[in-house]
Amino acid sequence: MESKKFKDIRAKLNKTQKEIAQLLGVSTKAIHSYEQDWRKIPHHVERQLLFLLSRTILNIDTPSEKCWDIQNCSDKKLKKCPAWEFNSGDLCWFINGTNCNGEAHDSWEDKMEECRACKVFNRFFEEEKEFKTNG
Repeated sequence: MESKKFKDIRAKLNKTQKEIAQLLGVSTKAIHSYEQDWRKIPHHVERQLLFLLSRTILNIDTPSEKCWDIQNCSDKKLKKCPAWEFNSGDLCWFINGTNCNGEAHDSWEDKMEECRACKVFNRFFEEEKEFKTNG
């Protein structure tokens, strides 16, 4: 995630640097570093930030499609998938260890590359097109 995207999400969440630091479990100094592009944004911080954003833009009244229905997952595939195990088919992009391509991803970057092209992820960030791109 790029520093500009980080700042844009913080603005969308209407949080100060101190408030977002508390939500993300990092120091305010770390937030300064992320936003100035002095330090790479860690995967766990990006993940948590996207989760918070998804909760603010989710329309609770809209029934969510489950990822396993969209992907037409077999029973065999479902039994290995943590999104199905924890009944989180709308948050599959948030959960590590999902296996949309048949096996778990080797890294967060690999996972997010696939997720950014997925209907489930894009449902949350439809209006936030800049968050769907890599970086």
